[in-house]
Amino acid sequence: MSTNHEPTTQQIKDEKIYRQMGMTDEEFDLAVGLLGRLPNYTETGLFSAMWSEHCSYKSSKPVLRKFPTDGPRVLQGPGEGAGIVDIGDNQAAVFKMESHNSPSAIEPFIGAATGAGGVLRDVFSMGARPVALVNSLRFGDLTDARDRFLFEEAVAGIASYGNGIGIPTIAGEVQFDNCYSRRPLVNAMAVGLLNHEDIQKGVAAGVGNTVMYAGAKTGRDGIHGATMSSSEVAVDEDAELPVMQGGDPFLEKLVMDACLELVKSDALIGIQDMGAAGLSSASAEMASSAGYGVEMNLDLVPQREEGMTAYEMMLSESQERMLIVVKKGREQEVTDLFAKYGVEAVSIGKVTDDKMLRLLHKGEVVAEVSADALAEDAPVYNKKSEEPAYFREFQAMEMTEPVVEDLTETLKALLKRPTIASKEWVYNQFDTHARRNTVVAPGSSAGVIRVTGTNKGLAMTSDCNSRYVYLDPETGGKIAVAEAARNIICSGAEPIAITDCLNFGSSDKPEVFWQFEKSAAGISDACLKLNAPVISGNVSLSNEVNGVPVYPTPTIGMVGLVHDLSQVTTTEFKHAGDLIYVIGETSLDFGGSELQQMTEGKIFGQAPAIDLDIEAARQKALLSAIQSHLVQSATDLSEGGFSVALCEKAFGTEGLGAEVTISGSAVTALFSETQSRFLVTVKEENVQAFEEAVEDAVKIGTVTENNRIVIQGDDNSVLIDGTVEEFQSAWGGAIECLLNLEA
Repeated sequence: MSTNHEPTTQQIKDEKIYRQMGMTDEEFDLAVGLLGRLPNYTETGLFSAMWSEHCSYKSSKPVLRKFPTDGPRVLQGPGEGAGIVDIGDNQAAVFKMESHNSPSAIEPFIGAATGAGGVLRDVFSMGARPVALVNSLRFGDLTDARDRFLFEEAVAGIASYGNGIGIPTIAGEVQFDNCYSRRPLVNAMAVGLLNHEDIQKGVAAGVGNTVMYAGAKTGRDGIHGATMSSSEVAVDEDAELPVMQGGDPFLEKLVMDACLELVKSDALIGIQDMGAAGLSSASAEMASSAGYGVEMNLDLVPQREEGMTAYEMMLSESQERMLIVVKKGREQEVTDLFAKYGVEAVSIGKVTDDKMLRLLHKGEVVAEVSADALAEDAPVYNKKSEEPAYFREFQAMEMTEPVVEDLTETLKALLKRPTIASKEWVYNQFDTHARRNTVVAPGSSAGVIRVTGTNKGLAMTSDCNSRYVYLDPETGGKIAVAEAARNIICSGAEPIAITDCLNFGSSDKPEVFWQFEKSAAGISDACLKLNAPVISGNVSLSNEVNGVPVYPTPTIGMVGLVHDLSQVTTTEFKHAGDLIYVIGETSLDFGGSELQQMTEGKIFGQAPAIDLDIEAARQKALLSAIQSHLVQSATDLSEGGFSVALCEKAFGTEGLGAEVTISGSAVTALFSETQSRFLVTVKEENVQAFEEAVEDAVKIGTVTENNRIVIQGDDNSVLIDGTVEEFQSAWGGAIECLLNLEA
């Protein structure tokens, strides 16, 4: 069962060729035991890809099993292409977040573009029409030429794919830190809608039913992409780079529309996209999940290049491809359906009853492996976990207030920080109103999309402050979920579920695995307290450059339900004369803060504390007030603290400003990043009802029409006084200014 010009089974063992594919000696021995013989080259490739960290979750499964995944709205939890939650009226929201970090570190335009394409396929393979894209991006210092290049190209790639396929990008976040230099994190999230009866799953069931291939032809691009995504990046300008898989959003749109018509047909048994590990993962997973086998004739696979081997076809990650199982005898109507959209769909195999993945090529059986062995029997590792010395050191530190000389200039400097500064340069490249259902575009707490034909909406956001997670992974995990929920609440929506993208360094490092375990525990606690189960997600390990891991970055993508679009709330001030309230007290919380990073050039100490009971109570009270139309605008207090949030509420309001009085130490009151706080405005006639609804809201000032931000201390001293324009000028052009630096 060997293929010409490929190593023999004995050579694979003796020369340890499997190591080049990412398999350990122990894993190869396990595969031999499951097979009952030595695997050939193609079979070794199948095992190496399917048992890679990216596909098998072999290091993370024990931790992921602890996530809360059930709830009254959950129709499909983790395990399929995307998760599904009920939103009433026989409708459901479908969403998933995926990483494309390694490809984006090598070819940022292609890597980011295909990340968006892949997660869209995850959603429409479930039978849902994608309605929005969200992204979460991390890059190094923009004063570095290579990091500027990675940032610019990744954003352009996301825009190219989303705009090309006609799906609006309506929310996201971008953060910058030196730890991501040369190793950006590019996490893409897609949200779709379907009716309950259209839910599809990736199953290959029914003996004799036909396995069909639809979409782009298979080439040699992306071979062993899953394995590459399971290893760190070595920065070497002279290194030979792998062939990246390119994307075609225009073809994907045709494939998507054809698939969405197909899900209405009773000819369809199962459907799955060919993502990581390509045809290998799609066929093995569909067979294994249904308890059947699959036999495929690779001679029938549409090929873009001549002379492709079975190994190459099975491990290619060419984009825009779907694997479909249809009822026997219905193949022609499926072929005709795809042809109507200009998409090729051909029969390449059949479902069998022997639970094997069997591959034929040039008249020979070139691979014969149990589908369960590939999809279910990967080794599961309980990695060593060890609390890092830095954590103990930081926890022992007493919290101190950074030294600040000029409060107004400090505020301007904070507003120029790329993580805080306006992201308009980014989202101006996106089509944010494609399909004309966007209610709130990027720039507010969360994006909001209208549910067509109803008065409901979906709010969506992505959040994670990785500095907090680094300082204290469990607390940081809680904060990531809580901040996402705050952004959903401030938009007038009820949080209903999360997806995640857990980005960490190498799980072989005990300190990194400890970060992973602890942050997952924090995420679990927050999801339970805030009634937001985990319905899908992705783990991306080995995010390191030359052995140095990035900050632990468990990104949270959250979706909320807007029960009535009249309840949608945005960040900015609405009317002069409205009263300004702060919800939640302020403490000395500067560990991992933007001010600490700016003044000290590093982060240290304890992360801000969070009490999930207080968080849940405040969120519930504020959402009730918003739904009762008592709130004019709302935002949570995050990076940069109170003063940054106050300025951002005035930006773009054409003449509105604020006069407020704060108490306590000026630096803490202005710049602390204490959790569970909100800044809201209320009409004068609603003040009594609002104060009764939100008991811990404190009135601090008024929205003015004098275009100034004036902040006084409780002794009437003026702490900050400046025009909205001068603060907005600092905030608005900061990123573009950095991008214009000479190399």
